[in-house]
Amino acid sequence: MSDSPSNRILLAEDDNAMRVYLERALVTAGYQVDAVDRGTAAIPLLEKGGYDLLLSDIVMPEMDGIELAQRCNELCPDTKVMFITGFAAVTLKASREQPHAKVLSKPFHLRDLVLEVERVLHDRVSIQL
Repeated sequence: MSDSPSNRILLAEDDNAMRVYLERALVTAGYQVDAVDRGTAAIPLLEKGGYDLLLSDIVMPEMDGIELAQRCNELCPDTKVMFITGFAAVTLKASREQPHAKVLSKPFHLRDLVLEVERVLHDRVSIQL
């Protein structure tokens, strides 16, 4: 994996405004971003591989972020996972089920998102879900 900011991120966020907002911030920070509106739409992209990070909302229709992270681990074990959510109870569930994944609670400042993404991507410890 490259240490350059051109790392590839797959963003799964069902809220259109939030998805556009996050994608714009990550692209501005130098990342290559593919954005989808649900977990099921992320699976075919994960099957192709090549992502350094899956950044996923936890609460989404059809497939939640935790299930998506589990599929990501099966398909792309080297892809790191980071969750975003606005629900405290969901954060606790994610922490239990995916203890090595970073959870960022909404609301957050875009600067904090970019810093956390950089930390997760450049952490030399492999994250196993």
